[in-house]
Amino acid sequence: MKRSFPAAAGGLAVSVLLCAAPAFAQGRVDANGMPTDHSTPEEQAQTGQLNSNAANSVRAQNAAGDAQYQAQQRQYQQQQQDYQQRLQENQAQQRQYQDRRAAYEVLRDRYRAERAAYHRGVWPDRYARWTLDDSDHLMGQRVEILDGAHVGTVVGAARSAADRVEGLEVALDNGKTVWIDREDVRYDRGDRTVVTNLDRHDLYLMADERM
Repeated sequence: MKRSFPAAAGGLAVSVLLCAAPAFAQGRVDANGMPTDHSTPEEQAQTGQLNSNAANSVRAQNAAGDAQYQAQQRQYQQQQQDYQQRLQENQAQQRQYQDRRAAYEVLRDRYRAERAAYHRGVWPDRYARWTLDDSDHLMGQRVEILDGAHVGTVVGAARSAADRVEGLEVALDNGKTVWIDREDVRYDRGDRTVVTNLDRHDLYLMADERM
């Protein structure tokens, strides 16, 4: 009997250790002290917060993408509107050029025979190499005769197919309008003044021509 007691005691100790091992190995128990693999309320709250943050991030990215797309669409539409406006303005300008050229040619043909009778002064040496500028800077420029007297203002131009100015439409100081051929004008780039060698009186006579 003395020999069996230690064996029984040893078996009891082993049995206690074996029963305790699962509890130590499992590490997580429920409210009743039973092992469980369920998340704690704190862990569930953390998981919910992470999921909420991830969802908010995705929504923010989507919103940013939508805003960028809408901005690109608005920019594209504005560019299209600007292009259409420039196209319409260009077409209107082309029609205006054509109308002015047609008016100029009709008037020029009507007084072509009389042009030889118009008095033209001799160009001073300083105008010898000056020509008419083909740019739009001519619009609104003052027009003078050779003695420096102001006679009118440029209000239009007739252009060739190559966009070369062939004649200027001038609003005279007497309220009438006249066309002056390219050959009868020079452009003083320093003073930004159009100068003609035609006589004031002849300009008035030319302005009386009507289509």
